[in-house]
Formats: sequence, structure tokens, C-alpha cells
Amino acid sequence: MEWTEQWKHQGLQQGLQQGLQQGEAALFLRLAELRFGPLSADTRHRIESADAETLLRWGENLLSAGSLDEVFSEP
Repeated sequence: MEWTEQWKHQGLQQGLQQGLQQGEAALFLRLAELRFGPLSADTRHRIESADAETLLRWGENLLSAGSLDEVFSEP
């Protein structure tokens, strides 16, 4: 019985992480479009498939970037 509980817990954790990433991506997309206008399909896909840490870094860049390219640039 213990291994089934462990699988359930692991599945729940993965679901929570995926939901968090999707929410962060949705917020980032909205803010980027408000700042820079409509985004290309490729850019939208890039954002939607980014991990949470990358989205946080890009979000910080979004505050001071003059262009979308600057948002995605690495320091």
C-alpha cells in the first residue's frame, strides 16, 4: 500500500509544479503582450514551454527591457 501512496504523492507534486508553471507562463504572456504588443506563435511557444526559473528571470528582465529580445537575453 505504501508505494501506491508514494505514487499518488509524486503525481500530485508533478501536477502542482505543472500548474504553477502554466500560471507563471500565462502571467508572463499577458505582461509581455501589454508591454510589446502581440507575440509571434514561436515566442508564445517558447514562453509556454519555459521552466519556472526561466520565467522568473525573464519576468525580472521584462521590467527594464526596451525590447522583447532584451527580455530573453542572458546576462
